[in-house]
Amino acid sequence: MSKNELLQHVENLTTVKDLPNFKAGDTITVQYKIKEGDKERIQNFQGIVLQRSGSGTTETFTVRKISNNIGVERIFPMASPFIESITINKKGVVRRARIFYLRGLRGKKARIKEARR
Repeated sequence: MSKNELLQHVENLTTVKDLPNFKAGDTITVQYKIKEGDKERIQNFQGIVLQRSGSGTTETFTVRKISNNIGVERIFPMASPFIESITINKKGVVRRARIFYLRGLRGKKARIKEARR
């Protein structure tokens, strides 16, 4: 068995949960399991999706929120066992797959249009 076949076999064994279909510009809430010592709790991280990158088990997505007037970004792996659930709060309309220009905007300029249903 070659190295590539072995990697493919391991990727097939690790399954990605059925997560909702979201893209850059959407506002989502990620419920993330955090272990502190022997305790476990769920922490909500709500923000705007800046990007999705990768494919298969290596896929990740970046979420940005403003906390105490400071921008906080977090990168989540899609195949992470610590992701409890993902809820889509708003569907945003953006023309790009990566909306890093949001980092330089504050206040009303940082708003994203909501998609019509």
